[in-house]
Amino acid sequence: MSVVDLSMSKKEEEEIKLETITDTIREEILQFAKNFKTSWIGLGRHLYAVWQDKMYKGWGYEKFEDYTKEELGMKKSLCMKLLKTYLFIEQEEPVYLNKKFLQNRAPINVPGYDEVDVLRLAKKKKELTVSDYTKLRREIFDKGLNATDARKELTAIIKERKQIDPEEERQQRNEAAIKKMINAIESFKKDMEVLKLIPYELIEQIGELKEKLAQQI
Repeated sequence: MSVVDLSMSKKEEEEIKLETITDTIREEILQFAKNFKTSWIGLGRHLYAVWQDKMYKGWGYEKFEDYTKEELGMKKSLCMKLLKTYLFIEQEEPVYLNKKFLQNRAPINVPGYDEVDVLRLAKKKKELTVSDYTKLRREIFDKGLNATDARKELTAIIKERKQIDPEEERQQRNEAAIKKMINAIESFKKDMEVLKLIPYELIEQIGELKEKLAQQI
């Protein structure tokens, strides 16, 4: 009677071990990705408290921007954006703060800070209907739409909803052209001042031209 060898070879054992390790790493990466995309929440929450209650004054800072710049190394604009976005999700999208929300979703369907900020801005747009916002929210929360594409979609919706007067549109184009010319003149003027290729009187005239153009805006 023959005996069947049920033991695994060393190679098979190594393959199973490697597969187990890679599966573990894959699962950990998925969790790390979720954590990374939501790591801003704690910072936004605390920045909001510091800003609202003026805690920074008790730490020796006269202004909020002094605190963020000197102690955190962050610009005020970024910190304000973070705290406003946190306040938005707390008031409008509290589901985002629920732990089960993260547990039951793949990382691609967990919006990051930039995506949530697009929703915050969208909520403030009077041109958007409730249906427009709901659709954009679904695209971001359920389909993993990234911030860049979400901004494009938001812009497209606003353009579709907003009726632009032809005269207003022409005025906007004219102002844009004048601003572009002013920037070009300013750059040319600075070059001439440094290189001294033309008389100072002519440089002054260039400056006067820039001022006259600015008055047309």
